[in-house]
Amino acid sequence: MTKSPKPKPLLQDADKPVRSRPRRRRDPAQPNLSLDPMPDRIEPCLALLKARPPKGDDWVYEIKWDGYRLSVHVEPTAGIRILTRSGHDWTDRFPAIKQAALWLPVGTAILDGEAVVLDQQGRSDFGLLQQSLGGRGGKKSSSDAIFMAFDLLYFDGHDLRNSELDMRRHLLEDLVPAGEQGDIRLSEQIEADGDQLLASACELGLEGIIAKRRRAPYRSGRGGDWLKIKCVQSDGFFIVGYEISMAARGHIGSLLLAARRGDDLVYVGSVGTGFKESTAWQLRGMMDKIKRKTPAIKYVGRRKNVVWLQPTLIAEIEYRAWTDDGKLRHSSFKGLREVQDNADVYEVD
Repeated sequence: MTKSPKPKPLLQDADKPVRSRPRRRRDPAQPNLSLDPMPDRIEPCLALLKARPPKGDDWVYEIKWDGYRLSVHVEPTAGIRILTRSGHDWTDRFPAIKQAALWLPVGTAILDGEAVVLDQQGRSDFGLLQQSLGGRGGKKSSSDAIFMAFDLLYFDGHDLRNSELDMRRHLLEDLVPAGEQGDIRLSEQIEADGDQLLASACELGLEGIIAKRRRAPYRSGRGGDWLKIKCVQSDGFFIVGYEISMAARGHIGSLLLAARRGDDLVYVGSVGTGFKESTAWQLRGMMDKIKRKTPAIKYVGRRKNVVWLQPTLIAEIEYRAWTDDGKLRHSSFKGLREVQDNADVYEVD
């Protein structure tokens, strides 16, 4: 099967090459003293969801990418390791990113970023990424995925986590220069008014923006140094059942969804759009393996032909708002989240 050409990125010169040339490898004779031990794995810094962008000169912005969070390890003995957010080794699933990491002019490094597949407008598309990997639970490798690098945590023997973001970005931009179009690219920072940038991102059909404190160190977890502001809300929910419809793709009329509330699950509505033909039948095959006789939630609806499921599949759902009685409004199915991606399920207050 012929591989489709890489789309050109948003807001960039259309005449730039799609692929960068491999850069000069590091001189093996150059000293490479390991001043700090190289971490085997670093828990990622996570962005806290906010409704509006923050104000002030202490904040810088990036585009929010919709893919799989990864860390790329360039190591002296193991070579290249590509780890998911929860620490699973997916090196073999991203061969193009692995090859690009081998070309980086550095002895040891840990890059933080996101694996994405871009559509023809240069926007990250989670559905395309999942298709390239063979769907949820698939074992395919993806040569279409690229790595958008947005932080550098370890560099040639130096642990950079206590350094300010500005310093880490300065070193990252020397390692992955802006504008290059290889399989590892720089997620560029944007100096702009947050409200105006968010409006522009939404007009372009992007998922949203990320705000980061420029003088903050790298702290694992969701501490508030990074913020995410979305154009459209998108969260993970358990699939607890489906309504059969012989007229729909995969005979799935709608999926019944649940969020967490403490140790319990609570019904938050259903979704009946966003399914592609192949995705619907693949999803139906997964759901038919986890049927149960009684619902995992307290349900008082009047739907017919409902099949109840074990709450193990996590769907990424895009939606506009919540109703007064706690149901999703204008929801659309985006795909299934992977356990290896440490998928979060929405928590109801």
